[in-house]
Amino acid sequence: MAKEPEKKEEAAAAQGNGEAPSLNVLAQYIKDLSFENPHAPQSLRPREQPPEINININVNANPLSDTDFEVELKLDANAGEGADAMFNVELIYAGVFRLTNIPQEAIGPAILIECPRLLFPFARQIVADATRNGGFPPLMIDPVDFAALFQQRMAEEQVKSQMETSDN
Repeated sequence: MAKEPEKKEEAAAAQGNGEAPSLNVLAQYIKDLSFENPHAPQSLRPREQPPEINININVNANPLSDTDFEVELKLDANAGEGADAMFNVELIYAGVFRLTNIPQEAIGPAILIECPRLLFPFARQIVADATRNGGFPPLMIDPVDFAALFQQRMAEEQVKSQMETSDN
């Protein structure tokens, strides 16, 4: 059993400075919240069919220092369109994260996958509460695969850079 701590120490030493990688949440907060119920009270009447609900999710990150990053999770959800619009909710939920002893190649995925994964349950609850408080059933957004969103974003940036290279 004495060998296990030695292995942990060796693994930590392999990281560089002997400390294990860590990702800490320093703060999380609502940065912007908007709920619109443009056709109330008519929009609150019973309907024969449920409205079409559109949900868009985006993640942005801003470095605050070498180790600290603000990560914004933007959720836009609306039900119905035009005169049939029932509600529109926009939320930017953010957090400040400290990343230490993380290899350079893992920082992007940590910021754009792990950080929004930590923020999402809180943002989901805020959207559910806003729609419920607006007179509708709570909108429970399905879990999000942030790894797939990250891969899609990287693929889009690669195509964009290839297009810019070919234009020159």
